Amino acid sequence: QIDNNTDPALIPATCRAELLEWNARATAVGRAVLGLLSEGLGLPAAALEEASCLGSRVMVCHYYPVCPEPERTMGIFPHTDPGVAVVLAQDGVGGLQVKHTAGAGEDDGRTHWVDVKPVPGALVINVGDLLQMMSNDEYRSVEHRVVMNTRHEPRVSIALFFNPGKRGDSDFYGPLPELVSEENPAKYRKFTMPEFLGTFF
Repeated sequence: QIDNNTDPALIPATCRAELLEWNARATAVGRAVLGLLSEGLGLPAAALEEASCLGSRVMVCHYYPVCPEPERTMGIFPHTDPGVAVVLAQDGVGGLQVKHTAGAGEDDGRTHWVDVKPVPGALVINVGDLLQMMSNDEYRSVEHRVVMNTRHEPRVSIALFFNPGKRGDSDFYGPLPELVSEENPAKYRKFTMPEFLGTFF
């Protein structure tokens, strides 16, 4: 795991240059995507970045070994990502799935898991819980999971998680004011990052 404060000297020399380059390039992708998402909300391109959504980053590298008995294991349980957004690179092994609901509700029997098939050279972008709340549900945090690897080679993925950098007791997050009106009231109350993180840890 690598975050904003990681000393590069602590990264193994065998992959240090590659991980630092990935961090820089994935951050640039994240900035571009958040700019487009801001515009999709009818806001200036810099709106989400100015709201500190690129202020903190955590890189997580996952290694999934081959599993000879997948029926006896759980894989990565279904979850949503709590932060703003994620830029994910995965190899060609696959295993990532997202939850898809065909109808209006989740209890209508039409919910199923869809494979996110690896595409060479492509990245996966996930919207996180915080962005769902800041967008007042205009964007949705997708539930996803990783099923057990039954291939004959390990699965590797690298994720860069974007989170707000301002975390003081007076730094509040919630639906952006421009997205709230009498016709479209706020669906979430305002909160601080310590409050938000306290629901997970």
